[in-house]
Amino acid sequence: MRLKNFVHGEWVEGSGKATPLFHAVTGEQIGEASTEGIDFKGMLEYARTVGGPKLRAMTFHERARMLKALAQYLMARKDEFYEVSKPTGATKVDSWIDIEGGFGTLFAYASRGRRDFPDETFFVDGPMEMISKGGTFVGRHICVPIEGAAIQINAFNFPVWGMLEKLSTSLLAGVPSIVKPAAVTSYLTEAVGRAMVESGILPAGVFQLLCGGAGDLLDHVDAQDAVAFTGSAKTGQMLKTGRAMIEHSVRFNQEADSLNFSMLAPDARPGTEEFDLFIKEVVREMTVKAGQKCTAIRRSIVPASMVEDVIAALTKRLAGVTIGDPSADGVRMGPLAGRVQVKEVGQNTDKLRAAAEMVYGGFDAMKVVGADPQRGAFFPTTLLYDDRPFEKTAPHDVEAFGPVNTVMPYASLDEAVELANLGRGSLVGSLFTADPDTARTVVLGTAPFHGRLMIVDRTSAKESTGHGSPLPHLIHGGPGRAGGGEEMGGVRGVLHYMQRTALQGSPTVLTKITKEWLPKAEEKADRIHPFRKYFEELEIGETLHTHRRTITESDVVNFAGISGDFFYAHMDDVAAKESIFERRVAHGYFVLAAAAGLFVDPAPGPVLANYGLENLRFVKPVFIGDTIQVRLTCKQKTAKEDREGRVPQGVVAWDVEVTNQAAEPVAVYTILTLVRRRA
Repeated sequence: MRLKNFVHGEWVEGSGKATPLFHAVTGEQIGEASTEGIDFKGMLEYARTVGGPKLRAMTFHERARMLKALAQYLMARKDEFYEVSKPTGATKVDSWIDIEGGFGTLFAYASRGRRDFPDETFFVDGPMEMISKGGTFVGRHICVPIEGAAIQINAFNFPVWGMLEKLSTSLLAGVPSIVKPAAVTSYLTEAVGRAMVESGILPAGVFQLLCGGAGDLLDHVDAQDAVAFTGSAKTGQMLKTGRAMIEHSVRFNQEADSLNFSMLAPDARPGTEEFDLFIKEVVREMTVKAGQKCTAIRRSIVPASMVEDVIAALTKRLAGVTIGDPSADGVRMGPLAGRVQVKEVGQNTDKLRAAAEMVYGGFDAMKVVGADPQRGAFFPTTLLYDDRPFEKTAPHDVEAFGPVNTVMPYASLDEAVELANLGRGSLVGSLFTADPDTARTVVLGTAPFHGRLMIVDRTSAKESTGHGSPLPHLIHGGPGRAGGGEEMGGVRGVLHYMQRTALQGSPTVLTKITKEWLPKAEEKADRIHPFRKYFEELEIGETLHTHRRTITESDVVNFAGISGDFFYAHMDDVAAKESIFERRVAHGYFVLAAAAGLFVDPAPGPVLANYGLENLRFVKPVFIGDTIQVRLTCKQKTAKEDREGRVPQGVVAWDVEVTNQAAEPVAVYTILTLVRRRA
């Protein structure tokens, strides 16, 4: 069977010579992949001219709903993908991480797209910047989708998650994707890709797939394209230094394999929960996906006094790991992705053994259940010990991308930090300690060299997602050897595919552009109170200037009695005179309550509820005898998704400024209201 590529909206076979694909357990050929004859330049043009305009015409919320629908569709078909995953050698847990982990990332970004982004085609980044003294010339940053294609080149170890973690961010940003998985496991990527196309959810040109080589694809990129790569640092270096990449300054995000560490703190002695958690985590990271994870633990850094205990505990636990065909009962670790990987891991392990003693493992001791170790891609769990890690540095330089781990001792916490950083840049490090001071020292010492740090103790262990599990909420990447990239990371991952542009102009002009009212922008008055208007009837900039209210001593005393707030600055004349205020002041929350009394229309109407309050600042004190007034301005509108059984509604953000008799602001904030929609 020859895999097909999805190009220009059609499934097509590559011509000519193909790359054979093998079953990782049995060694039998199960297919082949080729991209020869594909018009790579045409793929880019198709993405730019067909997929791009369709995505950019959608708002973030529409794109988010598209991701959610796609995730639901794929999740409903997950069982068939588990079947296709079996030839990769994955256990059920391995496949769950890859398949449902990928679908979960789609769900996560679908949620973030509706929560963290506006129902617009662009994103306003940060607050207004005051450039001029009078406030008539201001600045703002907006982010818009780049108008090219997002090219993703993925590693063999996560054929589903690797695709979907990048696709989630690029599609939410409004940029079409061309996906190029590693050929060795591309049959699983193709199966999920087919389902995505069959769903009919994605617009034409938004998704294309190459199951073989990338050909001359990167020779045709331009300044509006972006490339995201996961794999070896050597390959990444080659890709990002291509002629077109350099000439057009193409965005390049690299996530490379790295020498991640896990550290056992001095307080986590044998017998403590933290010690046991460390042992369990190291073994898990060695055996899940047969150690073929870019985030797997490669270096275990432990106190010198605990080396024997750690090696004994790891050896005992590794001895209980059954290797073989994942379909056989009791098997906890399957093979590597292919025989090529066995050769590469073996060569690198030999380099490590030149500097470290093997304390557990070896092919001679490996027992394989339900399969032929000579035909399948099996590799033994291998534990090494480097007794002089500052002198014998191979474990800090060489990565065996499989179930291989090196234990190394440290004499002090400073030494432990130095050892962790000798990896010259890693994706993740973990620390097992119950001592917060130790955690602080290690985090601040290792953070410059690591993209993510996980601190584990007995209180967090039960809900911890684990050392090797990147999450959509946080960046996935690291400095130096790890590539310097930052995938995912919530909003950050989406903005990677957008151009941030600084705008300068008058508040009125920038309000028109961003659809978000700015202070000193044009105000719109109407004889109808804004709380009497439906969501659709409200205009950005619509403003109510209220009547005034003078604050009395009775107001302050009564509010103290109702709230129970008898703070001296409100109630004690003598203490207030000695305070920064020099006389009694009204409660800040009374000022808010009084302001609401000034601008709220009390009769039933389209306003359904108060939805929240943001960015509150008490700018000046309000004294007894001061007179306050409120300006209420419609700042921003966001329609909420219709749901069965719920009144159609939207969220209206109101800019509120409370001033005193001298027209000086005393409180500024944003309130949110739920407002009924006519639709």
